[in-house]
Amino acid sequence: MDIRAKVAAITKRLGKEYPDPRIELHFNSPFEVLVATILSAQTTDAHVNRVTPVLFRKYRSVKDYAAVPLETLQKDLSSINFFNTKARNIKASAEMILREFNGTIPTSMEELIRLPGVARKTANIVLSTVYGINEGIAVDTHVKRLAGRLGLTAFDDPVRIEKDLMKAAPQKDWARLSHLLIYHGRRVCQARKPNHQECVLADICPSRDI
Repeated sequence: MDIRAKVAAITKRLGKEYPDPRIELHFNSPFEVLVATILSAQTTDAHVNRVTPVLFRKYRSVKDYAAVPLETLQKDLSSINFFNTKARNIKASAEMILREFNGTIPTSMEELIRLPGVARKTANIVLSTVYGINEGIAVDTHVKRLAGRLGLTAFDDPVRIEKDLMKAAPQKDWARLSHLLIYHGRRVCQARKPNHQECVLADICPSRDI
């Protein structure tokens, strides 16, 4: 089975298991997608979702994040890993969006990755979630792990992994493939104890004996 056929089979099988995959972060507006995604770096979505309800009630707009004193925002995010840096990036991103993009989330990869704290993973999530745009594939820890275990890439670098997956999947499926791999990574193909007996990909997985 060549790599494209394999990715097609993976997408089809996981699509039956998880019919409506999407980001599991909670949000009410485009900027909240950006905020939640920045916060989720090296922090579980579940923990971010415990923090954001209060945060999103307090800060309702891009202007609110730009105006808040940095120390106040850092205090509000103090239970999040790397909260000092993340607060600084969120505030600086809000300021830049107001200054350069008239308060609207940018619509291209090139513009998004200019925002402080935004790399390709975050930009891909924002573009696909907010605008339905597939410019790439968001590679988080689950996508990285599953791509390696399934033999879809030989690389550890997220950018190289993303390029391999983009070559193997049609562009219309890029965001969906990322979500499907994340869902499966959280529920079945976990880091320490992958559940091979429950895995619908076991027969095409070269790592099924680990």
